[in-house]
Order: sequence, then C-alpha cells, then structure tokens
Amino acid sequence: MQIEDYVKAGKIAGQVRESVRKKNWVGSTVEEICDNVENEITQKGAKCAFPVNTSLNEVAAHYTAEPNDPKTITDTDLVKIDLGVQVNGHIADTAVTVCYDPKYDILVQAAEAALNDAVSMIKVGVKSSNVGKTIENTIKGMGCIPISNLSGHSLAQYTIHAGKSIPNIWSIGSFSFSSKEAYACEPFVTTKDGLGFVREGKIRNIFSLVSRKRTKDPEANKLLDFIWENFNMLPFALRWIVKKWEEKKARELLDNLIKNKLVHAYPILVEANGQRVAQAEHTFIPTEGGITITTLE
Repeated sequence: MQIEDYVKAGKIAGQVRESVRKKNWVGSTVEEICDNVENEITQKGAKCAFPVNTSLNEVAAHYTAEPNDPKTITDTDLVKIDLGVQVNGHIADTAVTVCYDPKYDILVQAAEAALNDAVSMIKVGVKSSNVGKTIENTIKGMGCIPISNLSGHSLAQYTIHAGKSIPNIWSIGSFSFSSKEAYACEPFVTTKDGLGFVREGKIRNIFSLVSRKRTKDPEANKLLDFIWENFNMLPFALRWIVKKWEEKKARELLDNLIKNKLVHAYPILVEANGQRVAQAEHTFIPTEGGITITTLE
C-alpha cells in the first residue's frame, strides 16, 4: 500500500473540502460548483477520483452536473458536496454538507458528530459492526435517522468501493479493520420523517468502465480507449467527455457502450420518503493505536 500517495491525495482533498465549506454557493449552478472543485484539485497537482457529486436535498448521492446544467443553489437547499482525489490511483474520498436553511442544521451536525464518534473509536482489530452501532446511536440520539442502505467502504488502487462496507447502522456481518487498507467512513442522516433508506432515481449521470471489449463501432472504441487512458476504472462524467466529442455524439457513443454493458451508469440515490439528507466523510488508514485520517486539512 502506497501510504505516501494516500496521504498526499488526502491532504489535497481536505484542503479542497474546507475551501468548499467556507464558500457561499447560493446563486451558483451545480456545474459551477463541480468545475470550481475539480479545477482546484487539478491545480493542486492531483487528479479527480470521480466527478464531484452535488446532491441536493432528498438526493443522497450520485448526482453530478450535466453539461450546461442550469440547476442553481438557493438559500433553502441542503447540498452534499462529495469529492475524490487520486494520486497514482490511490484515493481520498471526503464530503461536506453545505446548509443554508437553519431548520436543517441538525442534520449536518448529526452527520459530523457521527463521523467524529466513528473515527475516534476505530483502530486495527475493531469490528465494523461496532462502528455502525456507534454511528446509529449518535444519529438517533440527536433525533435523526441514519440511512441504512448507504455505507462507507474500503479503498484500493483505482477502486473506490473495494469490497468491504462500513455500515451506518448496527449490522450482523462484519470485518475487522486492518492497517493494510484505506477506508472511507461516511454517515448519511435524514429527518425523523424519513424512511431511513434510499431508492434508485431515474437520473444516471455518473459512469464507469466495466470492460474494454471492442465494439463494431470504431468511434465507440475510440471513446473506450479515451475512458481507459484518462480515468482507468474510476467513475467519470459526460462533462469530461464533451471536451473531446460534441455533446450529442458523446451521448450516443456512451449509450452504445452502456447498452453493450461495457460502461456502467450509476443512478442517483434518493431518500425513500423524499426527506432531506446530510452526509459527512473522511478517508483513513487504521493503526494499532487509532487511525491516520488522510483527509484532514
């Protein structure tokens, strides 16, 4: 495991997250947020591990800006800005929820408190189910509900979800944390009127490569090569492709690759009762005495 790369990616991710937290995004479009954050990551000498997620209100995750996306932040929005940084494929995954309506401050506070309580108890050998129990207890103790079918995850080179899940509720199956892996912990919180789980929405605008198998369309094969050379197996957005292909053509080629099961399209994830959701997230590496949080500022 390349700890130096994880630490470098984490430091950049932490700096960018805190810069996001301090800005007033009211009046900005989601595309302006994505461009701003992604540009800051590249200016600091790293690459994006995935398109910046700008998930609003009841959308918990997996929304990124479309090309020329008109969606604009208002002072009643709860915006989850989830960003990823990679150095040689080693990933830092972190998120902040920006809230402009005091009514929903408690959701942000509960997500941050649950994250702090979780990371403060993790060290080598701790069971993931106990972390889930802590997250659940913290969130419920603040009068909110955890999202049960979203979880943190282990990380590997060029792989964001590397097979292990850190639950946000107490769960039966579990693993013990190891110093040989990096992990992301990310509590998601909804209101007491929420159902506490997410369903898939209709929008799919984050994609990743599944296979490099050739198609019968030479132009689609060019797009396959472009994806592999630029993003490897990491997620990407249409915004990143229209720099090389005209948008209509890019959509056609992408649809072709999805139909042929060479590219996967991720659906947005929406709170099942339409309630607002907040998120907080850090990436860390466990040690014998605790953890190294790579995504501190």
